[in-house]
Amino acid sequence: MGSSRILAGATVAGAAAWCGPGLAVHVPPVARALGVPLTLEHGEGVALTFDDGPHPEGTPAILAALREHGVQATFFLVGEQVARYPELAAQIVREGHEPAVHGFRHRNQMLVAPRAFAHDLERALSTISDACGHRPTWYRPPYGVFTLAGLAVVRARGLRSQLWSKWGRDWKVIPPSEIVTRAAGEIQNRDVILLHDADWYSAPGSHRGTAVATPAIIEQLRRRGLAPVTLSAARG
Repeated sequence: MGSSRILAGATVAGAAAWCGPGLAVHVPPVARALGVPLTLEHGEGVALTFDDGPHPEGTPAILAALREHGVQATFFLVGEQVARYPELAAQIVREGHEPAVHGFRHRNQMLVAPRAFAHDLERALSTISDACGHRPTWYRPPYGVFTLAGLAVVRARGLRSQLWSKWGRDWKVIPPSEIVTRAAGEIQNRDVILLHDADWYSAPGSHRGTAVATPAIIEQLRRRGLAPVTLSAARG
C-alpha cells in the first residue's frame, strides 16, 4: 500500500513538472517562477506581436497597416513558412520590424521529445536567420506551452522567451471589433499583445479580421498615451 502511494505521488509530481510550465501563460505565478515574462520587463509602451507567419495574404496586410501608422512590431515566425516565403520574412525586416522564433514546425512542446525539439529549434533559427539576415533573439512557443526541458534548450541557445498579457483571440473568425476589445480594451503600460498574421494553424481566413483590427488597436493605444513598440526596442 505504501509503495503504491509513493508511486502515485511520484507520478503526480512528474506530471506536474511536465505540464506545469504549460500553464505559464494562464497562471502568472507559474510564469514568474519559470522566469518567463508575460509583460515587458523594461522600458515603456506596449509590444505588438504577431505569430504564425509569414503568410502571402495576412502578412502583407498587417505590414501595410503598420506602415500606414508608422509602427514597428515583433513577428514570431514559423520556420516552415519562412522556408516557403523567405521574401516575406525579409520584407518584415526591411520595413523595420523585428523577427523572432516560433519554431520550425508549429507543435506543442509537450508532444515533442527534448532532442526533437532541440533539432526543430536549430532548424528554425537557421532558416529564419538566413531569410532575415541576422539571428533572432526572442522565442515564443506554439500555443504558449513550455516544458522544463524545452525551456532549458531555448535558454542554452541564448534566446529570450516572451509570452503575452493580452490577446485578440484572433485564431477564430470573429468580428474585428471583438479583437480590438480583447486585445486593447483594458490595455496598460508594458502589456504584450498577441495577434496572428496567418491562418496556417487556426481558422481559415481569421487573419483578415486581425488586419482590420490592427489600426484600431494602434489608435486605442495612442489615445491612452501608450506607444506601440517592438520587444527589443522596449529593452532599450
